[in-house]
Amino acid sequence: MKKYTIEEIDNYLLIHNQGGKDIAVAKDAESAYIEVDGYAFRDLNHNGTLEPYEDWRLSEEERIADLVSRMSIHQMAGLMLYSAHQSVSSGGNVFAKMFQGTYNGKSFEESGCQIYELSDEQKKFLREDDLRHVLLTAVDDAETAAKWNNRMQEYAEKIGLGIPCNNSSDPRHIPSADTEFNAGAGGDISKWPDSLGMAATFDPQITKRFGQVASTEYRALGITTALSPQVDIATEPRWMRFSGTFGEDSTLSADMARSYCDGFQTDEKTGGWGYGSVNAMVKHWPGGGSCEGGRDAHYQYGKYAVYPGKNFAEHLKPFTEGAFQLTGGTKEASAVMPYYTISYDQDEKNHENVGNSYSKYIIGDLLRDTYGYDGVVCTDWMITKDCERMDSFVGGKSWGVEALTEAERHAKAIEAGVDQFGGNNEIEPVLEAYRLGVSRHGEETMRKRFEKSAGRLLRNMFRTGLFENPYLDPEESEKIVGNSEFMKEGFAAQIKSVVMLKNKNHVLPVRNRQKVYIPKRRMAASRDWFGNEIPAREELPVPCNVIEQYYRLVEDPAEADFAIVFMESPQSCGYDPEKGYLPVTLQYRPYTAAVTRKESIAQDPRERIVNRSYYGKTNTANNEADLDVLLETRAAMKEKPVIVSIRCTNPMVMGEVEPYADAILTDFNVQAQAVLELVSGRHEPSGLLPFQMPADMETVETQFEDVAHDMRCYVDEAGHRYDFAYGMDYQGVICDERVRKYGRG
Repeated sequence: MKKYTIEEIDNYLLIHNQGGKDIAVAKDAESAYIEVDGYAFRDLNHNGTLEPYEDWRLSEEERIADLVSRMSIHQMAGLMLYSAHQSVSSGGNVFAKMFQGTYNGKSFEESGCQIYELSDEQKKFLREDDLRHVLLTAVDDAETAAKWNNRMQEYAEKIGLGIPCNNSSDPRHIPSADTEFNAGAGGDISKWPDSLGMAATFDPQITKRFGQVASTEYRALGITTALSPQVDIATEPRWMRFSGTFGEDSTLSADMARSYCDGFQTDEKTGGWGYGSVNAMVKHWPGGGSCEGGRDAHYQYGKYAVYPGKNFAEHLKPFTEGAFQLTGGTKEASAVMPYYTISYDQDEKNHENVGNSYSKYIIGDLLRDTYGYDGVVCTDWMITKDCERMDSFVGGKSWGVEALTEAERHAKAIEAGVDQFGGNNEIEPVLEAYRLGVSRHGEETMRKRFEKSAGRLLRNMFRTGLFENPYLDPEESEKIVGNSEFMKEGFAAQIKSVVMLKNKNHVLPVRNRQKVYIPKRRMAASRDWFGNEIPAREELPVPCNVIEQYYRLVEDPAEADFAIVFMESPQSCGYDPEKGYLPVTLQYRPYTAAVTRKESIAQDPRERIVNRSYYGKTNTANNEADLDVLLETRAAMKEKPVIVSIRCTNPMVMGEVEPYADAILTDFNVQAQAVLELVSGRHEPSGLLPFQMPADMETVETQFEDVAHDMRCYVDEAGHRYDFAYGMDYQGVICDERVRKYGRG
């Protein structure tokens, strides 16, 4: 007697087993499912027999062991690949322009295909390379994402052993400052503050709730792995990736990391793994927040992390005391990504200075053996490719192993304990690495080594239910992603993440629809991470229709009751192809490095430039005009109040700004409307600084890259010290339970 019913959705059949697990199969697949004991099971290898790995009644480990035993080396090598960026967008965004493939040999525009259909490249890496881990970037909307996921899963279901796709994403809940929040309208996805903003709430429960909401939206988009959280403690204030962290404090970062992973991974129905779970890939082991001089390891000029304060161990705490010690039933983050950096002179055993993914000490001895981590280790993107030039972001990042061949790089990482290669669609280098391993260690040893990685990778698929039902209902996805309740929660979190640093004479809040002057921002020409040119522009930082909900906007400062100046913390680059190494500056005006090291810590005699010092050199912030606009506004407003709203991606030298502001609000990437909610008094500021604000660039230069809380902090005209855990509400300096728990004074 049948113990199941069948429902047709999109391109698949959803089969409900009475008292068992639901399964889903492609509509047009022959022998897509089989019946045993009255229940339905997916026939993934299409042989008409129920294999143990297809039997949802068995334990996860039994199923994994059976499937691994059936896999060829080619299939296991395919699992070890992680695709380059895949765009499912017909729009003009950077990902669509850079990463969109061809369709039946034609461009998308010429093909007549729907954007949710598979590209030629996607079919190839699924069919020929056995790749099953896919990085999703831009998508047009939730319905499109769901349909594309269904086409991917249908294609994979019909190949070989029917192993499903594990789709992933970098963080995608980041707000745009110039968008409007409408409580009833919903959106493309809910918008939450960056990780640094989460840290500024000093409330791990907000971060956990974000994880719960984000995982729900991710699953509705077909995403089962989050390439996050980034838990490096940002002990170097100039680091380009500072804003992606939970700040400089290891205790706060560990608590935030734990809450983030619990929120993403814990299925609320099971209390552990389930259909609501999303794998969290915590990064970047063993911490990349101590890059020398603040230069980032995405670029060759920033390949070294240094430890002048001998503080390497503290950088492990967000992993070992946070992401690896979850309170929910999933117990630990299911995947780890090492950073590009060479952790300079930290290999106590082999004394190698190689990128972390190549280090047997960093991965094998420390992560695997000392801390007993048996989850997936996936490299950061493109570490096995050659570097094109010193300042290339999109090129390879084979730091410390440049002299090895691509296959030798793969082999070295596998021997170190790595399971997977980020940004690699090509199977041949992995197969060649296997052959190299066979020549060194024998076939039996290498087969077992590949089986070990395959088992880890498959475990994250089984845990999230992909082997039962990897499909989505596009209509349901459209209802879930960016629904109004999720949007409200995200906007509320944005408001709580804003920090008030100054409120002279209680100038805030400003109520009663007064007249406001908001100057335009003047932005110089620049380039994005991918090297694409961004032209110079001048624009109002907040849409007029948003401003008018709070105040009457005027163009003449003389007519205004007060002004709001929107700024961004100083932005600069630590290398120039013509000038060489430069100081990364946290001030707007030109800065000359007069007190920095004359000899860099990290030096490699094999390189063209051995000494990476920038002693005596000068640099200026790309957005110096932000300060010009503030000074012009201060002069134009005379004695009338000037409110400054600063979006901080890094700590900054506040001495250039604070004397000219009556009030200062600092945010970490929120919609500008969230700032207006606080200026107008509709909400009260509650955020706290998740880092120190330096007194000047001299204290930045003399602090240690690997040590937190070691800077002399800026003190304003009221005597307030802009230190870690400092913030104000409308009554004065905040001193609540959060400050008592995490503060250092």
